[in-house]
Amino acid sequence: MTAHDLVDGQTKHRLSVEEFLLLDREGAFGCRSTELIGGEVYYMSPKHRPHAQAVTEMVLALAAGLKACGSSLRVLTDISVRVSDHDVPEPDLVVTDAAEGDGILPVENALLVIEISASTLATDLGPKADLYAEADVPEYWVVDLNENRVLMHANPRPDGSGYDGQLDVPFGAPLHAATIEGLTVESAGLG
Repeated sequence: MTAHDLVDGQTKHRLSVEEFLLLDREGAFGCRSTELIGGEVYYMSPKHRPHAQAVTEMVLALAAGLKACGSSLRVLTDISVRVSDHDVPEPDLVVTDAAEGDGILPVENALLVIEISASTLATDLGPKADLYAEADVPEYWVVDLNENRVLMHANPRPDGSGYDGQLDVPFGAPLHAATIEGLTVESAGLG
């Protein structure tokens, strides 16, 4: 136990993935979407039309890009990803080699993770970027709806301290994946 675990002399319990999934199955979170980050449950914000439109456009663009490069990879939306024993984020999109099957997606099958950000940019570029880098997710994109750009991250550092570099690509310019060979995604429909 560390000092970080103590609040006013009380021990804080970090939920495990299994406890989180049990609580979810039993209806403890109601109808709200949740994520488990660092063993703590976070309710997700309601998704408004600009967010939904960007998700839809990105799915279509990714599917077209994957088909054009002859890839068998698939795009999943709003899928929970098991990143560690205490982390189950729910990114907006994941490109994966394991679309079939039951349960949450293991992080090793998350080849490209995408977050659509209108009000969550600080979280998406901070704690979530760190979480995905620590879990060795090869590539991570943040679609910034406020600045009409896509922030592309690739190649997690070996020490888990983030990604090597960030590309800032304006809407309308093609997005060239760094880790999925031949994948180019058109971003014109995002903004």
